Amino acid sequence: MDLNYAYPVMEHFYTIQGEGYYTGSAAYFIRLGGCDVGCVWCDVKESWDASVHPQLTVGNLVNEVLGAKAKLCVITGGEPAMYDLNPLIDALHAEGIQVNIETSGAYRIQGNFDWICLSPKKFKFPVKEALAKADEFKAVVFHHSDIAWAETFLNDLKETCNLYLQPEWSKAESITPLIIDFVKENPQWQISLQTHKFLNIP
Repeated sequence: MDLNYAYPVMEHFYTIQGEGYYTGSAAYFIRLGGCDVGCVWCDVKESWDASVHPQLTVGNLVNEVLGAKAKLCVITGGEPAMYDLNPLIDALHAEGIQVNIETSGAYRIQGNFDWICLSPKKFKFPVKEALAKADEFKAVVFHHSDIAWAETFLNDLKETCNLYLQPEWSKAESITPLIIDFVKENPQWQISLQTHKFLNIP
C-alpha cells in the first residue's frame, strides 16, 4: 500500500451526497483536479487544470476521511478516472471506508470501487468498458434532446444499473417538467435532483 502516492486535489470536504442513488447520505468528497471533457455547463470549471491544484498524498487524504468519521468516500472531479485510483481505494478500504466514484466514463475505470456513478457527457463520449461497470447511470439533461441521447446507452449498461435523469441546474424550470413526463411513461428511470443546492451545502 503506497501512502505516499499523490493526486492533484482541488478540494475535499465532508457533506451530504446531494444527487443520485446515495442522496441524503453523509459522504466525504475528494474532488481531483484535471479534466479534458469540457462540459459547457460545468459548475467546477476551476477543477479542469490539474497543475493549479496541490498534490496530496494518499496518507493525508485517508487521515482527513478518518478525522471526519466518514463511512463513505466519493471520489469525483474533474474527471477522476484519468488517474490510477488503486492506491487511494486500497488505503480507504483498509480502514473500512466505502469508496464510490463519480465519472463521465470517458476513461477506463481503474480501481475496485464499491459503487460507480457514470454520468455521460456529449463532449467526450464514455467508453464501453466504463458503461458496463456502472451501478448508476445519471444523465444531466440540458436540452430536451438529451433524454433520447441518454437512452442510446441502455444496451451497454448492466441490467441492474440504476437509471437517473437530472435537470441541469440553470435549466431546471423548463427541463424538469419534461423529465417528469418521461419518467411517468418510462418508470425504469428515476429523477435525480441536486438537493445539496437546495440545502445550500457543498
